[in-house]
Parts: sequence; C-alpha cells; structure tokens
Amino acid sequence: MDERRLSKVARLIQKELAELFRQDTQANAKGVIISVTTVRPTADLSLCRVFLSIFPSSQAQDLLKSIQENKSKIRGDLGRRLHGQLRIIPDLAFFIDDSLDYIEHIDQLLHKK
Repeated sequence: MDERRLSKVARLIQKELAELFRQDTQANAKGVIISVTTVRPTADLSLCRVFLSIFPSSQAQDLLKSIQENKSKIRGDLGRRLHGQLRIIPDLAFFIDDSLDYIEHIDQLLHKK
C-alpha cells in the first residue's frame, strides 16, 4: 500500500483514538491522561499497533490491562466514528510507550555525576 495512504490512516486513527480516550477519562478516570503517541498500521491495514503514554505512570499497567480487555468496544466506537472514511477497521493492539520514562531515567543518571 502507498506509504502516504498508510500515514494518513495512521494519523486519522491516532486522532480519533485520542478523542475517545479523552472522553472516557473525563467520564471515568479523573486525573489520568492517556496520550496516543504513535499508531503503526500494517501494510494491509489488518492490524494497528497503538502506543499509549499514560500519566501518572504508576497506573499505566492497570489502565493498559483495562484497555486491552475492552479493545473490542474501543474498536467498535472507532468504527462508528470512521464509518465513512475506512471500509474495514483494523484490529488494535495496545502497548505502553515508555520513551518519556526512559528519557527521564537517562536525564537523572546524567545529572547524578
């Protein structure tokens, strides 16, 4: 598939998932921020790997588990939002993006000296 098309689909899914998570956290999890940092679709659009940054990071594993248990509902909500733009909604696989935690850890190590 064309690289530009994949990039556009990834941005579209990222935007809509971010809005879904924003609405859900406003209603159910006050004080939690879930950011969709990266969406990587496969070439055939059958699967999207979605990387999430969750703040506070102490709740990240619990929230990720909850998101993975509800991924069929999330995919259904995404399908309702994108029904006019995508024919088939890809399966979603969620992962924690811990790059900010890694950067903070490296920064702490550098400042220790």
